[in-house]
Amino acid sequence: MEEMPSRSQMHQEKSGGKGPKKKHPVRNTLLVILAVLLVGIGAFAARTYFNARNAAKIVYQSSGIKKTRNTDAILNGKKPVSILLLGTDTGALGRDYKGRTDSIILATINPTTKTTTLMSLPRDSEVSVSGFEQDFPSKLNAAYAYGSAGTTIKTVEKWLNVPIDYYALINMGGMKKVVDEVGGVDITPVRTFNYEGNSYTKGVKTHMNGAKALGYSRMRYDDPLGDYGRQQRQRQLITAIISESTNATNLMKQDFLKSLAKETRTDLTFGNLTSIVSNYRVATKNIVSDHAQGNGKMINGQSFEVVPQTEKQRVTNVLRKSLDLKEATTGSMYAK
Repeated sequence: MEEMPSRSQMHQEKSGGKGPKKKHPVRNTLLVILAVLLVGIGAFAARTYFNARNAAKIVYQSSGIKKTRNTDAILNGKKPVSILLLGTDTGALGRDYKGRTDSIILATINPTTKTTTLMSLPRDSEVSVSGFEQDFPSKLNAAYAYGSAGTTIKTVEKWLNVPIDYYALINMGGMKKVVDEVGGVDITPVRTFNYEGNSYTKGVKTHMNGAKALGYSRMRYDDPLGDYGRQQRQRQLITAIISESTNATNLMKQDFLKSLAKETRTDLTFGNLTSIVSNYRVATKNIVSDHAQGNGKMINGQSFEVVPQTEKQRVTNVLRKSLDLKEATTGSMYAK
């Protein structure tokens, strides 16, 4: 098991702000699926519409759980919605096993405030996995390996006391494909480093293709902030992709959609996606980036990130406010 650094500066970043990000370009693809895959459907020919619809059918996979809220009513009422973004290495870099979700971001989209909030959750957070409480303490990224997306949803909901309406799971390979299809992205690195044959220079705006963007979001051990630095770089990359993808008609090509569909799973139906694109896209104009800050601790020979109760409460407050929900006490480390 990888050991991650335990400290980093806690802060929020506005869209376009500079700050490193986490690994798995995964989330990027998801927001592309939500805000780009179907963007401007009405402007495309009928054939393209059907291509997107068919891709959405391939991508769909139920979470297998009863949702905390009436998700259809949420979307129909154009109310703030939450989506758990999960990133896995499965299928990337030669891997074909189920794996863990090393990238975990809870995104909230509020069309009223026109704001999207991306809250990174430490993958090594000490939690009790829902349905597997006997194995406490467990790491948050193990929830998916224990069960499925539904298990991860229930674990995060109980941990933070925040409702999760949908999920989206993306393999690392999906981000690389999206970046290449949008013609690359412009990113100003927040740190100078070399990784997987690519060089990055702090403060120098760089146009990156999929491979270079993937490397930028993956580096971890040479970052003084460790996994938190990677989380920040990942959120930076997500923002860049969203910015580039709004005019990326290439994303609607049939071959690309089929390819991307193999990298993605979500319980958002084609109708849900269409609704989000139509009614929530305005919220992608202002992206607020944040993360839950934990403290490193060795437990039973394993390195965990223990998020203090005060920090958990702060995260809960931010997320519930972004969903227009009343304040409430944060959840428990224990899933019961």
